[in-house]
Amino acid sequence: MQSGDGHPYEHALAGHYDLQSPPQGACDGPGLRDALRGATAWLSLHAAGVNSLNVFPVPDGDTGTNMVLTMESALKEAQKLPLHGAGEVAKAVSQGALMGARGNSGVILSQIIRGLANGLDGRESFDGAVLAESLQAAAQTAYRAVSKPVEGTILTVIRECAEAALGASRRDPSLRYVLKMTVLEAWDSVKRTPQLLPVLAEAGVVDAGGQGLALVLEGMLLYFSGELENRMGAAEVPFPEDVSFVDVHGPEEFGYCTNFILRGKGLQVEEIRERIAGLGHSAVVAGDETIIKVHVHTEYPGTILNYAVGLGSLTNIEITNMDEQRAELKPRLKMAEVLPALPDLPAHPIMIIAVSPGDGLSEVLESVGAAAIVAGGQTMNPSTEELLQAIESLPCNQVIVLPNNSNVIMAARQAAELSGKEVRVVPTDTVPQGIAAMVAFNYEADLSSNLETMEQAAASVQTAEITWAVRDAVLDGVEVQEGQVIGLLNGVLEAAGEDEPLVTEELLQRMGAADLELITIYYGQDVSEEQATDMADRIAEQYPDHEIELLYGGQPYYRYIISAE
Repeated sequence: MQSGDGHPYEHALAGHYDLQSPPQGACDGPGLRDALRGATAWLSLHAAGVNSLNVFPVPDGDTGTNMVLTMESALKEAQKLPLHGAGEVAKAVSQGALMGARGNSGVILSQIIRGLANGLDGRESFDGAVLAESLQAAAQTAYRAVSKPVEGTILTVIRECAEAALGASRRDPSLRYVLKMTVLEAWDSVKRTPQLLPVLAEAGVVDAGGQGLALVLEGMLLYFSGELENRMGAAEVPFPEDVSFVDVHGPEEFGYCTNFILRGKGLQVEEIRERIAGLGHSAVVAGDETIIKVHVHTEYPGTILNYAVGLGSLTNIEITNMDEQRAELKPRLKMAEVLPALPDLPAHPIMIIAVSPGDGLSEVLESVGAAAIVAGGQTMNPSTEELLQAIESLPCNQVIVLPNNSNVIMAARQAAELSGKEVRVVPTDTVPQGIAAMVAFNYEADLSSNLETMEQAAASVQTAEITWAVRDAVLDGVEVQEGQVIGLLNGVLEAAGEDEPLVTEELLQRMGAADLELITIYYGQDVSEEQATDMADRIAEQYPDHEIELLYGGQPYYRYIISAE
């Protein structure tokens, strides 16, 4: 069990923070920005551990990555400003987090930061008492952002932290004392999450989002205590000093300038360099078996990041839109100041945006009518801003978004709220559901009618996913050993074993494929065409009266995605 004493990401810091130096009474704007920078670095250092706190033992945990990217986006917005008061810095951080939010954990974190900014609004500085009040606002804002709040998650952790901060501020209003008591409660709250959410207890993990929030708060405390640099130095793996990149963008450059650091074990530098060079241009890949720095220009950064995260953990991710830089577009806000202003649009048919985790799946979605594709899926959820940019780029006033992943739905809804257009989200959990929804779309029907029809079509599709286990587990009554083939049916773990075809057959039986007509197989980027053909032939032998379709999906992690309808 990874909760309570000794779980692998509960380090010895809790309860051992150095507060012997004079207490910090208040924090101004520059101090808040630097503290958040320290918190982001501390979270980034532990992101791989947070990612591993996945309920399902599948290799696609991304909570830590999403929270780091959300924090990095928040900091970029704050760094655009001169050094102002705490309230102004908090407002900028909130705006950056809102637009850069990725995944459910990132969206909720952005709402926590939004509530915190509301509490600091108009203040030049703040002490522990004001922090406690602001954390109350943060908890309330986060709960309001979730239609059906679930306890035992990051929501519980922020609420209990806010309560602890309020009690501490009544004893001692100094900032460092209140933050210390808040952090101690954060770790205790994280330990208790399995008691509130049975699926965590069954999986043997604590809540990943709650753990990420505890690390953010702890990073701030370490900064204020003067311990962060030493703690980071003791834990950080240095990057080879002789590696440096000169990045000059000429007027002919296009797409996204994508930079990141990849950490792992046994990394094959030459193989990685060749693969990334084939996915973009102006690629520079340097490093060794444990750490690699990547610079590449690409039109599809999500594809490269999806590939890289399968090899290890990613940090220092920076993505810059060179098209926007070259054009020197002036931003504007619906919510304020982020996207190029568009003219009033004439009446136009409804258009659809679909999220896709693989190039083959993108082609399928485009073939059935997607007007725009946003790259992303497990391990690389698109941000609110990326979704919003896609919405605003379409020459129409009405847009439907298909997230095609349960961890993208919140960001899609947040983007819809920020747009000045009429945007609706059909909450598809898988790409096959999204494809079914698109096939059901009727250009002659209005928006409301299409939404109803598309939701019904998506609900009629069964989706099986074949991947492998990254740890031993017992979940939903299924016993899994690390390295085994595992199968999920509509997001629920249903089968495990050593033989991939047998696990696939069991999933098809459980989905009632015999009573359906069409079975579509999308094979992933790690499956050869020969292997996929063998799998399709085997399924055809079992279901000779069915129509069997085999298509390249190109998705990472999931060797096969199979739909039946």
